[in-house]
Amino acid sequence: METLLEVQGLTKYFFDGAGKKSGAGHAVLEGVSFTLREGECLGIVGRSGCGKSTMARIVTRLMPADEGKILLCGRDITRTEGRELAGVYETMQMIFQLPEDSFDPRKTLGWSIGEAMRNRGWERERIFARTDSLLREVGLPTSYRDRYPHEVSGGECQRAAIARALALSPRILICDEATSALDVTSQAQIIRLLRRLIEETGLACLFITHDLALLPQLAHRVIVMQEGRIVESGTTREILEEAKAPETRALLSADFFRRYGEEA
Repeated sequence: METLLEVQGLTKYFFDGAGKKSGAGHAVLEGVSFTLREGECLGIVGRSGCGKSTMARIVTRLMPADEGKILLCGRDITRTEGRELAGVYETMQMIFQLPEDSFDPRKTLGWSIGEAMRNRGWERERIFARTDSLLREVGLPTSYRDRYPHEVSGGECQRAAIARALALSPRILICDEATSALDVTSQAQIIRLLRRLIEETGLACLFITHDLALLPQLAHRVIVMQEGRIVESGTTREILEEAKAPETRALLSADFFRRYGEEA
């Protein structure tokens, strides 16, 4: 399988009020490295504040790195800015934690799903056809193109967010706590949707979460983060059954993991 994303030694520091780097032990990220291959889901797991969301924002160029390198399909995008980012976002799309907040409340879901297509000069009929196709792909009726974000459930809104992210056929989805605001039933539905997309289209997925319980039915490999560093990595089975790092064992002992079981 082709390596689509390679992160090498990603580091991000805190800075004081004078703009000077803080002392040792104050890095948000420190030497984070991993790869993501075509058709693979890589789980990034850790507690709140471990640096996983900062890492996602840096990888998607929403925030600069202080050290390290980001290779997207072999191309160095670490310092990519401005118009050149358009090509990056055709290859890689991000899905956020709160789906309602990621949509313009004054616009319909269909308008938002079609925005990227309009920005690239697609014709109206082609946009409508693609929007309907995407809604069906994520399990929503095509009538939802005329609904507003507040008129649908959280799970339905997140499905629409996935449809919007798929509009230009990216090769990578980065899901940053994309199910944490949903109830357990909606979480399981989104996990199944993502798994189907990965299996059927070869899409790669970076799935960032604080809960290992979401990963047995989705992730092929898992990275565990603590205080900005990777403390353990391996296949999902290795992490769940042979965890070595104390942080991994602590995450596995959470009550939610036992309750979630195989629902996904």
